[in-house]
Amino acid sequence: MSLAKADTASLPRRSPVQQRSRERMDKILAVATAMIGARGSDQLKMGEVAEKAGISIGSLYQYFPDKSAIIRSLAERYNADSRRCIEDALLPVRTLADLETAYGELIDLYYDIYRAEPVMRDIWSGTQADKQLAALELTESRICGSMLADAMARAHGAADSSRYAATAFLIWQLGEATMRLAVSVDADEGAALVAAFRQMTLREILAA
Repeated sequence: MSLAKADTASLPRRSPVQQRSRERMDKILAVATAMIGARGSDQLKMGEVAEKAGISIGSLYQYFPDKSAIIRSLAERYNADSRRCIEDALLPVRTLADLETAYGELIDLYYDIYRAEPVMRDIWSGTQADKQLAALELTESRICGSMLADAMARAHGAADSSRYAATAFLIWQLGEATMRLAVSVDADEGAALVAAFRQMTLREILAA
């Protein structure tokens, strides 16, 4: 046997069990997303999720011990997608003009997404009552705030972003609260609230 063949043979093959497991989890979360979008998370029943996902209730519990675990997994997925979007928008920032444009577009995009996503509105509404969801939101605000602080440092020509860390973290956390308020009122009032927040925070970001 040649060395090349020996090396190849020693490599672990991709486990079909793991692949099926990932596909099953994706199916569960897709079913839960549709159910929450239609009726809200309060009406999410584990038995119905299992039935619609085509699995036994025992199999469902192997992945998620309760519906709160499903909701947190959905929140984590949405957060990961949002983080990539924020990173893509802020990484190219080099000037104050770049920062103003990128930040303004991000605020508008966030409002549009959360207005259109009933699942995210539902997750947000439960954040204050679920300590783990609240902790997840706080962690996410720190991560996104850190990306904003880095962009602010580049735009202002500062070598260290730590001077902007507190401001950026506060702005991001206030932004979460603003979005939660904006999606709880009618579209016109919500848009006005988001515009006011964008104008107010941009002054602080560009003057920092």
